[in-house]
Formats: sequence, structure tokens, C-alpha cells
Amino acid sequence: MDFTPHTDADVERMLATLGVADPAGLFGHLPAEVLLDHPLDLPQPMAELEVMRYLDGLAGLNRSGLVCFAGGGVYDHFLPPVVRALTLRPEFVTSYTPYQAEVAQGVLQALFEYQSMIAAITGLPVANASLYDGATAGLEAVNLAVAATGRRVVWVSRALHPHTREVIATLAHTRDLAVVEHPVVGGRTAWAPDAEGPPALVVLGQPNYLGVIEDYGAAATVARSTGALLAASVDPMLLGVLRSPGEAGCDIAFGEGQPLGNPMSFGGPVLGVFATTEALLRRMPGRLVGRTTDEAGRAAFTLTLRTREQDIRRERASSNICTNQTLNAIGAAVHLAWLGPGGLAEAGRQSIQKAHYLAGRLARVKGVRAANPAPFAREFAILTPVEPAEVVSAMGERGYLAGIPLSGDYPELPGGLLVAVTEQRTRDELDGYTAALEEVIADA
Repeated sequence: MDFTPHTDADVERMLATLGVADPAGLFGHLPAEVLLDHPLDLPQPMAELEVMRYLDGLAGLNRSGLVCFAGGGVYDHFLPPVVRALTLRPEFVTSYTPYQAEVAQGVLQALFEYQSMIAAITGLPVANASLYDGATAGLEAVNLAVAATGRRVVWVSRALHPHTREVIATLAHTRDLAVVEHPVVGGRTAWAPDAEGPPALVVLGQPNYLGVIEDYGAAATVARSTGALLAASVDPMLLGVLRSPGEAGCDIAFGEGQPLGNPMSFGGPVLGVFATTEALLRRMPGRLVGRTTDEAGRAAFTLTLRTREQDIRRERASSNICTNQTLNAIGAAVHLAWLGPGGLAEAGRQSIQKAHYLAGRLARVKGVRAANPAPFAREFAILTPVEPAEVVSAMGERGYLAGIPLSGDYPELPGGLLVAVTEQRTRDELDGYTAALEEVIADA
């Protein structure tokens, strides 16, 4: 982004206005232990062109062109050029909060279409205009359930994405909530009905972080028997194949929307998907676009139901979030529209079929075995006889981004490696990955 730097005169004038002698004085109120106690090791000042060349050189040190088998929430799905072509239009890129509906009909309609598509694929009647990411969407599901039920306990599957569990745990600490983590047995959640409760919310991943397809029925039974709400963290790219959370009886669906219309981009920016039942509409976080008619009888779109709770309900609010990821959500809408129901299902089917093909090939590699026997979708966990971090490093030298080591989040899976396969992977890439892993293990 172009900018004009402050001149020395600008800086002196600002410091004089603030009554501070030098820029260091701006940080005088901070504790000494958080301040840097040594000079930064920076190169000598450079001209703008020199800085750009220097940064290009640093960027050139990155290893590019690796064939991606890593997932864990961010996936290497095919991103059609139409997504970038439309989302980079100036009216979308430069759009501001559309409170003045009369001058923001295009953005509002695009978000309304996004909401409609998310509602369709989740099987739930109401979806918001997106949240920050999948993990914070999970936090908002907890907020909603606690407010709706008045309870202070949340039951969470240990197979839920570790980042989502960490964010929920942070929320629980600040709001004095109890989070009960239910264990994973054979890849699936083993719900314990006699756990601390009754819960406000039962949360699972579908598929879960290990790629396993969870039993919706077991989770729904536990939720209904305890009077709790049921929430599923879903992968939107698989909703053309897997049973929708609405059909399965979930009250809330949330998840990471990156696979729809958004590149991997080193992990962001992304968007959080969030949908719920009509009964919970008034408690839904974030922004909601509605459709109505203007005085001439034409279709018109506007922000509705005032879900900007922090300036309406204040201390009674279940959430104080009022914003969304407009551009990312529009990208997801373009991608979904481009795919259509058949394309979404085909992308999911190919991902699942190719993942199963690779899992079958890897099972024949000496020393490699499946981490669990449960049915999985397009991601699966294997156990390797070599430290997974070493596998990832060695596979990188052979041109593959091998996956995600699991032992940090799941110490009970030493040697665990999470492998993801999307519709982009070819048979040659799958066979090449297998041969490279076999070589890495043999060398070790």
C-alpha cells in the first residue's frame, strides 16, 4: 500500500502537542520488563527501491512449489480464476460498512447471496454475513448457548480443532465457564453422559480434526438428553457429500470458510461460517443482511435485526461482535455459485476418494499404519516410525509439504502425522508422496 511517511517536522509537532520529548517517551508508561533492552539489529537506512529489493530477496528465500498435503483447517483446493476476477473489483475491495443501504446495494446483495448459500449447505435457516475465522466462530457458538440456556458448562470433543478448543478455553477463563473435554476413542468422540453438567452446549467437529467422520446421532442424543444445544464445526467443502448439520439436528453450525474462495495465504485472512435455527436468530452474533422491497416495489437489501449488540443490549449481550469478513465472504459466495450443488459435491467426492487411495498406498509402506480405524473424509492421521517433524523436513527437501505433526496437540499419538488430500492432487502426486515417504523412512 502506498503511503507518505512523516517528516521530522511532523514528528516534532506531534511530540510537542503530546508534551513528550522524544518518541521513546511515548512508551514511558509501560513496565520495563516488556520493553526491548537492546538495540534492534537492523541494516543501515535504505532508499525505497533498495528496501523493496531487500524484501524481495528475503521472500526469495522461501521454499515455493511444494505439493501440499497439509490441512488442519486451511486447504489447497482449486481456486477458480473467476473468484479473484470478481472479488478484486473496486466496488468490493474498497467497500465500507454498508450502514447506508441506499448506496451499498451491491455489497449487501452479495452478502445476502452468501448467507443464502451457507444456509443451503448447512441445512439451517439463518446464516450471518461471516465472522473472523473458524475458531472465533466456535467461541461465538459458546457465547450464544450460554446466553440462551443460562448454563455455565460446555462439553467439547477432544477431536475438535485444537485452535478452536484453545479459544473456547480462553473465553471460559474470562467468563468463569467450565469446559469439559470428552476423550477420543478409536478416532471418534466418546461422550460421557455423567460428566459435569448439565451443559449449555455440546460441540463436535464434522469431520473432526483427525479427519474422522463423527457420529452425529451419539452427539445429538447426549445433547437432547441433557437439554443442551448442539453445535458442529463443519468443513464447507465437504457439505456437498456429508450429511448437513441441520439435517442431523444441530442447533448451530460453524466452521472455517477458507476452502471456499480464499487462497491459503500463509493462513489468512479467512472467514468464519456461522448458521443457526430461527429460534436462536435474535441471539446470533455478527452482521445479518435482509431482503425487503423499496417504495417502488423493487427488491432491496439492508442490515437487519440490529445484531450490533454492543450498542443495543450492552451488558445483556451474548456477543459484542458487529463486523464480518466482507471480501472473504464474497469470495466464498462467488466460489459456491461457480461450483453449484453438483460441483461442490464433486470436489468433496474427489477429495475423499483420493484421500482413501493415498491412505491405502501408505498402509503398505513399512512402519506406517493408520492412527485409528474409524471412517474418514479427505484428511487422515497416520503413525510413522520416524519423528513427524523430521518427516516433514525431509519430505520438504523432496518437494512435498507432508502434513501436520500431531504429538504437540495429541501426546497420545506419538509419531502421528495428519495428511490432507484435495481434489487438486493427481495420481502421480499421490504415488510420488508415497515413494518419497518410503524413502525418508528407509533413510532414517
